[in-house]
Amino acid sequence: MKFGVVIFPGSNCDHDMIHVLRNIMHQEVVELWHKDTDLQGCDMIILPGGFSYGDYLRSGAIARFSPIMEHVIRFSEKGGYVFGVCNGFQILCEAGMLPGALLHNDHHKFNCKNVFIKAENNTTLITSGVDTSKALKIPVAHGEGRYFADAEVLAQMNANGQILFRYCNENGAVDAASNPNGALENIAGVCNAGKNVFGMMPHPERAADAVLGNEDGRLLFESILAMVKA
Repeated sequence: MKFGVVIFPGSNCDHDMIHVLRNIMHQEVVELWHKDTDLQGCDMIILPGGFSYGDYLRSGAIARFSPIMEHVIRFSEKGGYVFGVCNGFQILCEAGMLPGALLHNDHHKFNCKNVFIKAENNTTLITSGVDTSKALKIPVAHGEGRYFADAEVLAQMNANGQILFRYCNENGAVDAASNPNGALENIAGVCNAGKNVFGMMPHPERAADAVLGNEDGRLLFESILAMVKA
């Protein structure tokens, strides 16, 4: 599978993602600059974490207008897979490729710690190989991670199986104490109605290498590869 990792001015998790895809998962990876207009025949486009354009205005608000995003949008409209992590998730919401928005954390502080999340279902590309009863330990690092959508949109998303992950405790219980940013319904990740565009605030690429002592995030990459090959 060929992955394209988009690099914006301010991206700082691009090489973490490239390392996991290329060296851990042994996949072909190309680096795409934000001004590129050629997606080079990639099967999946990744928008990595970081602080694109210094998070001016709002996180992802300027990156959404980078030249490459027009082509990423077209790619997704044709059924191409797109995955945004942290700042990438924010960019996808700003571009209207995912419903909802990421607001400032309810405590108005930057979060940088391990949290636990649980897959809501295993019917999507990202979650197909994830046990929905298991809590995954995945790091977060964000100041604007509080997921919000209005009640009607949220109801549709729940009905359509568009919620990917919810924050939970180490035993898998979804509760207010486990919510690191005040996200509605403890939402940590979502997908679009077509289930080909995915976004999440936690960083699976930071929990996918044995040398880090945590490989819970690797399950997501294994899910992608297994479902595509199937």
